[in-house]
Amino acid sequence: MKEEKESKGTLFVVATPIGNLEDITYRALQTLREVSYVACEDTRVTKRLFDRYEITTPTLTHHQHSPEKSFEKVLSLLAQGGDVALVTDAGTPGISDPGNRLVNRVVEEGYSVIPLPGPSAITTLASVSGIDMQQFTFLGFVPHKKGRQTFFDRVVSNDIPVMYYDSVHRVVKNLELLTEKSPQAEVIVGRELTKMFEEIQRGTAEEVLSYYREHPGKVKGEFVIIVDTRERKVEKE
Repeated sequence: MKEEKESKGTLFVVATPIGNLEDITYRALQTLREVSYVACEDTRVTKRLFDRYEITTPTLTHHQHSPEKSFEKVLSLLAQGGDVALVTDAGTPGISDPGNRLVNRVVEEGYSVIPLPGPSAITTLASVSGIDMQQFTFLGFVPHKKGRQTFFDRVVSNDIPVMYYDSVHRVVKNLELLTEKSPQAEVIVGRELTKMFEEIQRGTAEEVLSYYREHPGKVKGEFVIIVDTRERKVEKE
C-alpha cells in the first residue's frame, strides 16, 4: 500500500458543468482559484468557464493523447508542493475519459488525490428516467465499427438498465441496430442536457428511432441513452 507523501502537493479531481456554466459548486470554484495549475482536456474549453468566473489560474493540457512529459509535468508540480486540479471538458474526470491514467500515476507516486463531486451526464439523465435505477450498467461510448454488434448484444441481454454515450454521427444507425435486436425495449435519450436545446425523448426503441428519422434536425449535440429491456410496466389509467 502506497503511503501518501507529506508536505507535497495534492491532485484535486474537479467536476465541471456539462453545459450550463452555473452548474458548478462553490467548492470547485474556490479550488480552481487556489491551486497552482489546472490540467485541462482542452484549455480553450476550460477558458470559457474561467472567463465566466474570472479565474486566472495557469493551465496546462492533459488529454488521452498527451505524451509522457504531460504526466511528468504534473508530478513535478506536486513534488514541488504545488496543488493541481484536473478537469475534463465537461462533467466528472475519469468517466469515459483518460483522467484515470493521471490519477493512477499520482497515486502510484504516493501523492494525495481528492475528489470534488459534481455534474455528470449519467446521473443527470438517470435522475429523470422514471425507471428503477437502483442497479444499472454503464458501457461508455458505442464502438465506432468493430464491436458494435457485440456491444448491442450486451445491451439487450442485460437484466438491468444499460446506459451509454453516443455520437451525433452514429446515433441513428445505432438506434436502428438496437431496434433490430429489441424493438420494444424502453429507451430514454438525453440530448444536450442542461444546455439551451436540452431534449429528453422516451418510448420504445421503435418509437424513438421513428422520432429521430422524422426530425433529422434534432440529431445534433451530445447524447446519453438508457435502455431497459425488462418487461415494460402497464401504464396506469
